[in-house]
Amino acid sequence: MSSPDRTQEFLELLTRHDRALGVYVYSLVTVPHDADDILQQTKMILWRSFEQFESGTNFLAWARKTAFHQVLTYRRQKKREATPLSDDMLELLHDEVSKLSDSGDLRSEALRACVAKLPAAHRQLITLRYYEDLEIDGVAERIRSTAGAVYRALSRIRMSLMTCVEKEIQLQGGAEA
Repeated sequence: MSSPDRTQEFLELLTRHDRALGVYVYSLVTVPHDADDILQQTKMILWRSFEQFESGTNFLAWARKTAFHQVLTYRRQKKREATPLSDDMLELLHDEVSKLSDSGDLRSEALRACVAKLPAAHRQLITLRYYEDLEIDGVAERIRSTAGAVYRALSRIRMSLMTCVEKEIQLQGGAEA
């Protein structure tokens, strides 16, 4: 199918953009189980057609477009059931979510820089909660703390990161804050 190098490239790109792709699909499909299925199907299609992806281009935009077509297919299959949005409205939503995601690139870079500045213990909490996707209880268990302490620590870290991101964006001359 793909050479080992392309397999590695695919896995790295998918891992980097997995959360954003999931948020995108869940923003367009209201039934969680159906969104899970669409997301899984999208990932399989992305893998099967990865040879057509041009390295160095916007993987997330390509993945979102693929997911969008899967959502349209899902909607056609569910046509007999009431759907809350028309296809035109869904297209508009797709465009707006894509714009928001694209404008978030500056924020993403600023966030990465700010996370790198965190003390090791704070980075560990962020990693466990948001990258390993552990629930608060799981994070607390892993670091041998209480759920309440983890909630408070994450709240302080998020506030610190928000302030840092805003400063980074201002330093970079970005108008969005």
